[in-house]
Amino acid sequence: MPKLATLRHSILCCFHKCGTFDHLNQTTSILITSGLAHHTFFLSDLLRSATKDLGYTLLLFDRLATPYIFLWNTIVRSFSASSQPQMVLVAYSRLRNHGVIPDRHTFPLLLKAFSKLRNENPFQFYAHIVKFGLDFDAFVQNSLVSAFAHCGYVDCSRRLFIETAKKDVVSWTALINGCLRNGRAVEALECFVEMRSSGVEVDEVTVVSVLCAAAMLRDVWFGRWVHGFYVESGRVIWDVYVGSALVDMYSKCGYCDDAVKVFNEMPTRNLVSWGALIAGYVQCNRYKEALKVFQEMIIEGIEPNQSTVTSALTACAQLGSLDQGRWLHEYVDRSKLGLNSKLGTALVDMYSKCGCVDEALLVFEKLPAKDVYPWTAMINGLAMRGDALSSLNLFSQMIRSRVQPNGVTFLGVLSACAHGGLVDEGLELFRLMICDYRLEPNVDHYGCMVDLLGRAGRLEEAIKFIESMPMEPTPGVWGALFSGCMIHKAFELGEHIGNHLIKLQPHHSGRYILLANLYSRCQKWEAAANVRRLMKGKGVDKSPACSWIEVNGVIHEFIAFDKSHIESINVYMMLGSVTAQLKLATYALDSNLLTFTIDGG
Repeated sequence: MPKLATLRHSILCCFHKCGTFDHLNQTTSILITSGLAHHTFFLSDLLRSATKDLGYTLLLFDRLATPYIFLWNTIVRSFSASSQPQMVLVAYSRLRNHGVIPDRHTFPLLLKAFSKLRNENPFQFYAHIVKFGLDFDAFVQNSLVSAFAHCGYVDCSRRLFIETAKKDVVSWTALINGCLRNGRAVEALECFVEMRSSGVEVDEVTVVSVLCAAAMLRDVWFGRWVHGFYVESGRVIWDVYVGSALVDMYSKCGYCDDAVKVFNEMPTRNLVSWGALIAGYVQCNRYKEALKVFQEMIIEGIEPNQSTVTSALTACAQLGSLDQGRWLHEYVDRSKLGLNSKLGTALVDMYSKCGCVDEALLVFEKLPAKDVYPWTAMINGLAMRGDALSSLNLFSQMIRSRVQPNGVTFLGVLSACAHGGLVDEGLELFRLMICDYRLEPNVDHYGCMVDLLGRAGRLEEAIKFIESMPMEPTPGVWGALFSGCMIHKAFELGEHIGNHLIKLQPHHSGRYILLANLYSRCQKWEAAANVRRLMKGKGVDKSPACSWIEVNGVIHEFIAFDKSHIESINVYMMLGSVTAQLKLATYALDSNLLTFTIDGG
């Protein structure tokens, strides 16, 4: 036996040092040539080493003379952690065919893998759990609660939870996570309150789940309470996952500065925490800060993943930062991150919003798999360029590819019809959306249809469309009709809508300006002046115009009449000089002087 132990140690050391499947095959060959291929003593160790190759694992297992349950559990664990969790069914079937009786460790591993499968339910395993008398084991019960909830059977999960004899933090957290995964955040918080009242100690895993529920509900009050009572008081461990959940919660609730404060106070940071802050800035529409944090993350030596690059690309799209967007695209190709649906969609959206629709098409065509999101982004990109026919052709191609459109897809094609003047096509698409695809139109879809009819001059139809809306028309819908009135000079209807918009949004400067412009267009100068006086009397200030420009990869922001940027001062001084000289020129003309000059041209 000492010789066998020495040989075993030498063989396994050889494999672990090399770590490749070629050397695993060499190790297996040594066992065969030495006559030890049927020795459980060696094959059990090889089985643990070969868990990354599922086919090889099963081949090795078939050579075992005595298939112990702990070896079966090793196989099930390897399948559960792999990209083929459905193989657990094959493993369990072989286990039963060999007459091996599963233990309390087998079913939790099976249920964990089964939770990853779609359109499946764990009821078949539940019957076997009862058959083998493991339905009262706390470890198995907690796994059942989690599996049923993960597969969408939250009510069944709750009933199993009620029947659990010992409700510990694991079972409570499994139920909370199950509610959260199925979009039932209110129930998740209710479970947490009930958990606290039952006296069960809360751990960091529970806190992360509760913070996710608070973020989903945008309930910053509950999130602050959890932050103060459990994290700041030291009742749970202040780790990177709790910190990342806090950053995510504050960001989704719109409190970006609080998220930054939490991030700065975190004892350790990883990719998840950096990604949460970048995504938070994007969610709060603070795109420049998002790109700045992304650059800081790169400097810190943190390699971004697909999710982080997606957030950065979203910021580039909103800022029109084409240079940085192209750099991110090159980084994706250089680091071989791969293009999943979200990242591919972000690239298509970035190029489209930066005016490079042809480059967006190239990215779109290279995507290995296209679900509804990249299709929708490309359709919207073509619509933004004003290429209505190409947008509709791509929509037809999407339908032929058997990809089901969603509400955002129809928003894109309806917008394309509006800008292309394709009224009949837009009306037909709106009908298809409701009748064929069973999608409920929201206020944005109705706004698109009003815009479509208004641009075409069919104002009476647009009014009837608004009257048929199942919800109250928003200022955006009325604004679309007002634009149609401006285009086709329907001044009486436009005046009525303009006054109605001012009543709806008395502090919105744009509403006053649109009505004043309408009066100016029909040369009602006194009425236009009255609107300006009304605006001034109510203390409504016009929002200053803002623009971004990218120079050498750096985003510069300019706001009208703002002199904080050094270039703004130079431009302002130059314009001031030109304005003064124009005034002199005007004075010269008024004085009947026939010749005047302005320095600088």
